[in-house]
Order: sequence, then structure tokens, then C-alpha cells
Amino acid sequence: MSKHNIYEIGLDKTPANYESLSPLSFLERAASVYPDYTAIVHGPIVRTWKETESRCRQLASALNKQGVREGDTVSVVAPNIPEVFEAHFGVPMSGAVLNAINTRLDADAMAFIFQHAESKVVIVDREFTDVVNKALKMIAHKPLVIAIDDPLYQQGSLISPLTYEEFICGGDEGYLYGPPADEWQAISLNYTSGTTGNPKGVVYHHRGAHLNAVSNILSWGMGQFPVYLWTLPMFHCNGWCFPWTIAATVGVSVSLRHVRADDIFAAIHEHKVTHFCGAPIVLNMMNNADDGMKQGIDHQVYAMTAGSAPPASVIEGMETMGIEVTHVYGLTETYGPCVVCDWQRSWDNLSGQEKARMKARQGVRSPMQGELMVANPVTMEPVAKNGAEMGEIFLRGNIVMKGYLKNPSTTDEALAEGWFRTGDLAVWHSDNYIEIKDRSKDIIISGGENISSIEVEDVLYRHPGIEEVAVIAMPDEKWGEVPCAFVKAREEFVLSQEEVIEFCRSQMAHFKAPKKVVFTQLPKTSTGKVQKYVLRNLVRE
Repeated sequence: MSKHNIYEIGLDKTPANYESLSPLSFLERAASVYPDYTAIVHGPIVRTWKETESRCRQLASALNKQGVREGDTVSVVAPNIPEVFEAHFGVPMSGAVLNAINTRLDADAMAFIFQHAESKVVIVDREFTDVVNKALKMIAHKPLVIAIDDPLYQQGSLISPLTYEEFICGGDEGYLYGPPADEWQAISLNYTSGTTGNPKGVVYHHRGAHLNAVSNILSWGMGQFPVYLWTLPMFHCNGWCFPWTIAATVGVSVSLRHVRADDIFAAIHEHKVTHFCGAPIVLNMMNNADDGMKQGIDHQVYAMTAGSAPPASVIEGMETMGIEVTHVYGLTETYGPCVVCDWQRSWDNLSGQEKARMKARQGVRSPMQGELMVANPVTMEPVAKNGAEMGEIFLRGNIVMKGYLKNPSTTDEALAEGWFRTGDLAVWHSDNYIEIKDRSKDIIISGGENISSIEVEDVLYRHPGIEEVAVIAMPDEKWGEVPCAFVKAREEFVLSQEEVIEFCRSQMAHFKAPKKVVFTQLPKTSTGKVQKYVLRNLVRE
């Protein structure tokens, strides 16, 4: 019998000493403590934290008036503009779940998401009216559709006569909100490309969103009042949880509709941007920009990068410019960054090249990440910390997803034996830092976007002239990785690279189409499986 525990008698959770963790508390604090501080900058539009919170309350109230309740999904298709930032608070305030959709997807993929998520409301920026209209025609249920009429973008047409501004005007600025009764309640839904064609819906909870927002601050030493530029899409792991981080730090959210070097540098100069995130392609774009744009940055700027591992030369180029780079690693299933390449004082005297090489490793677990190990994927035995033996990265803790929506078997498989399997292969160095060497999943990370090689293969197999195909990641200076297709054509067909690429583009989002096509016999095992590692070696050579 266990010992009588005096610390369990009359010491229960009460509203006075316990509340669920939720990033909604960050917004309430920012608005009440710093009501007149700037929260949002979007061209000439500038709003304070008090104004932003009022608009979020109105959004939540208006959603409830439309019958939106706990467990309903609100989908958003829009670039990094204030409405998406507000949705990160207003939607969960209403009890609903936010689903920010990748704006680069084609109509088929969007239709799948609307159907699978059972979207009750769809909020659409006019830039994406055409693709969303096509998607909505493919689904059985009819969600409420709301148009974002961004005054800074007047191309395209509105998807609905009901605009976002009119919609929230019907809501109450005094709408009362607080944390959910249970912090395990879903806050958002993010779709990730799986190794099979259809994306999987990753579900986040309020607790994890709160903790990863704080983890970002600690990982980056952010302090209060940062000026954050939206170079990272808010549809990627909820902008890696940075909408909530910005509220926690009472920062400034600087909108950016299109990620272009001139716009990035203009914002850094004009708004004194201190922090931004992005895939290595964004850093590379900045490195390759005209020297004139880079001149005159007289304040400290910090960049956080993740996606395919950044080449050390890209990091070195940024730091030469005076922009300090932090490299992080994570997945949609881990709320974004859960591993960070923490700086060590002992590296201070290394050469610029050596520093960049150290920073190019993925790193150690972030402050709020529970446990991390690199282990044999079959035996679960940790590998030797010798920088040579390869194993799979396993993670567990508070910033691992609830699971995959409506997919219990895949959830059980991903979270088997008390660990989340990443599918990424790495070595473990003697200083506890991990370094990714390969991907066991057939995912290509191109410009920060996940592309399923199997999805591309499925499209290629639809071509009447293609007998066999294998798609792998090919290193690319601009995008990090791009799809490369190895094709065996049928004897009666003469195919060109251009024809195959054009065929793919007609069937799927352009960024997913192969950038290179190689016509060849495919190497196979004795059981007939394609040996993709042989093709990877060919591409590397």
C-alpha cells in the first residue's frame, strides 16, 4: 500500500490556483497591459493591441452567432495579412478550430481538406477566389463563405458578397472569452503531405500551442516588443506558433503578402524589423539580392530558419550581412520547431566558416520539448553519440500533436511505444547535437513546402507513355530540394523532359512538378522494389 500522502489532502485544483494553458491569455494580457502599443502593421493600416483584441472578440462573437461551436472547423485561405493573424485568436476564442490552408495547393487538395475537416466556415482572400471556387464545387456540404477584401490588393474578385469586415461588424466587441475548460481541446488543424497522396490533418491543442509559443521566446532570446516580419507562411504549423509568440511578447506583426527580397529589405529598413523566420530559400534569396538593398541596416536582425537543412554557405552569407541566424528543426506534428541549434560559448572563437558549419546542424531539444533521441527504428535502442552511426529521430513531450484527424490507426502508428517517430534519419554527436543525414519518408522539402514523392509518382503514372517512375529529392541551390523524376518510357513512346514536366503541371500544383526528368532503367532489388538510394547517389554525383 502506498504511503499516506499529506500533499493530496485538501489541496485540490480550484479556479483560484489553476487554469488551462492557452495562447489566448497572451492576447488578453497584451491588450490590457499595453493597449496602445502597435500590434499590426499592414501598409498604411496600423492597429494597436486593444484594437486587435476587439476585432478578435468580434470575430469570435460573429462566428457563434452563425452557429459555430466547439469542434467546428473554420478554414482560411489567405496570405500573411491581419485577418489570418486575427483568426489565430478569434477562431479558438469562439471554441472552434482554426485550419489555415496552404495557398499553393491546387483545387483537388483544397477540396479534400474542406471535406475531411468538415469546414463550417471558409474565409478567402480575393487572390485565391478562383482555386477555392473550384474546390467548393467538388464538395458535398456548403460552408459559409466569407471574402477578405484587402485594400492593398485589388486584383481578382471577391468570392462572396459577405466580406470579412461586414461579418465581424455583426460581432460584439465585449465578447467574453477565456481559456478552454480543458487545455487538451483542439486549437488548430494543419495538413501535412504524407508519403501517400492525401495530406494528413495534424491536430494541435491549446496547451501545446501555449508552450511552443513560449519555447520560441526562450530559444531565440526574444525579450519584449520584437518587430516580427511575416516571411514564414501562417499556414505552416500556424506560422510555427509565432502569432501567439508575438502576443506573448507584445510585439509588432508586420504583414507581407508576397515574399520577395525587395519587400523584405524595405520592411527591415522601414519598420526596423528585428525578427523573421523562413526556409533556407528565403535566406538564399536575400543573399543573392542587389547589394544596394542590403546597405544601411543599422540595427540587430535575427533570422530563424528551418525546412531542408541550410547549407553552411547560406548561413555564412547572412551573418556577413549582419543578420544572426538560428537553425531549428521540427515537423508539423511537433508544432514546428522542437529542436534548436543552441549556441555554445566555446564556439565564439571559431572562424566564420566553422561557426556556420556548427549552426547547420539541427541541434538539441528546445526548452519546452520533453525528450529527444536518435535510435535504431526497429529495436528503439539509442545510437552511439559518435557522429557516425545513423538512426531515426524520436521525440516526446508536450509539443507533440494530439494526433491525426479521423485517422486513429496512423496516429497509433506514429505515437507507438510512447515516442513520436519522425521518419528522419540522423547522427548523434558527442555534444548531444543531432544532424540529419537522410529522410526515411519520401518527402521532398522544397522552399519549405512538403512534397510527397509518391503523389508526384501517382501523377506521372497517369501518362500513357510512362511505364515506370521513381521521384526523389534533388539538391537545388534556390529551393533547397526539388523533385527529380527517373522515368522508364514505354517502347512505342518518345518522350521529352518538357512534355513530362508540362503533363505534371496540368495535373497538380506547379511547385510539385519535377524540375528534372531522367530517362533510364530503374535499379531494383531482387524483389522488384526500386532502389531509391542508388538514384539519390546518382543525383548527388
